[in-house]
Amino acid sequence: MEHVDIRSSAQGTPLVVLRGNREWRIVVEPVRWFERVSWWEQSRRMPRGQGRVDVEVWQVQVRLGNNVRSGIATWELVRDGAGGGWYLRGEEVAAA
Repeated sequence: MEHVDIRSSAQGTPLVVLRGNREWRIVVEPVRWFERVSWWEQSRRMPRGQGRVDVEVWQVQVRLGNNVRSGIATWELVRDGAGGGWYLRGEEVAAA
């Protein structure tokens, strides 16, 4: 997964994704859900200090900057439960 920076609203909703020195603006209301962490696939024990076993995921549709002719891409953003950073999961997919 690729690390990205996020600018969020006061309520915590992502507004802008900073990826590779470029600013991607979210153009459609993002969708949030939580997923169970499969820590057992990488370790025999739950990581020490991890009181939660869910990660926050947002599906966003983004456009490069303010360019209205830029194609729209759909990304999944995953919040790192330990450090609070954000990661882009999987490949980007062009929106229909």
